Amino acid sequence: MIDLHTHTTASDGRCTPPELVARAAAARVTVLSVTDHDTVSACAVAAAACRDAGIEFVAGIEVTAVLDGVDVHTLGYFIDVSSPAFAAFLTEQRRTRIDRLREIVKRLAMHGLVLDADAILEPAIDDSSISVGRPWIARALVEAGIVQTTNDAFNLWLTPGRPAFVPRAGAPPEEVIDRIHSACGIASVAHPGKSGRDEWLPLWVERAGLDAIEAYHPNHDAETTRRYVALAARLGVGVSGGSDYHAGQSHGGASIGSVSLPREAYEQIKELHHKGHHS
Repeated sequence: MIDLHTHTTASDGRCTPPELVARAAAARVTVLSVTDHDTVSACAVAAAACRDAGIEFVAGIEVTAVLDGVDVHTLGYFIDVSSPAFAAFLTEQRRTRIDRLREIVKRLAMHGLVLDADAILEPAIDDSSISVGRPWIARALVEAGIVQTTNDAFNLWLTPGRPAFVPRAGAPPEEVIDRIHSACGIASVAHPGKSGRDEWLPLWVERAGLDAIEAYHPNHDAETTRRYVALAARLGVGVSGGSDYHAGQSHGGASIGSVSLPREAYEQIKELHHKGHHS
């Protein structure tokens, strides 16, 4: 069982790193990557817990790039978490996330839904390595009794076209891929089936050296998975995969280990890392 896409409380997951690893061990996961949004702060604790549990750990991240107003989630694997340049880049990414959430709270207030932005953002203000996201506001809306579930919060208020949606600011995909490479990682586009912009993938392979495509994901049915495995083969890149586990309903509720990357695919991206210019 190989799960290379999970989130902790360092971004928008509900499990602390030790809790995540305990759940991975219970699900018989043998290789685990923590891929929090725009932060690697959970990696050291998760790595130590994985060592104790006998799980192979891969230091990872999910960086949000933006192209033509579309979020392009880009996974990085085998990251050097001590890279100063990468840390500086992530600090800026997290700062823009805080700005975005403050603007969302303002827009909600314009519709009579008043939340305390400072209270919502307090964990990230106290610890700048924590990465905020819209699920934080969704949970605040539930706690305030404004909506019943976090899914309702997104569907009614927080998604494109809804009253409190604020477009994201972020680096373009080519820059994000380059930043991941500069931190000795390999880059994989996350859940491409969600954005449906397959025409972009060959360009990123050609122009930025994209290393892999996430074919195995809860949002991809069997046919979609086969399509991306075939596309990756045609483009000469690897494939990644995982459950995108958040321990929360707002991300589909997939359980850890529910989507597993085949061992041969994992060995291929490991080999890409070892022999590539990113090692």
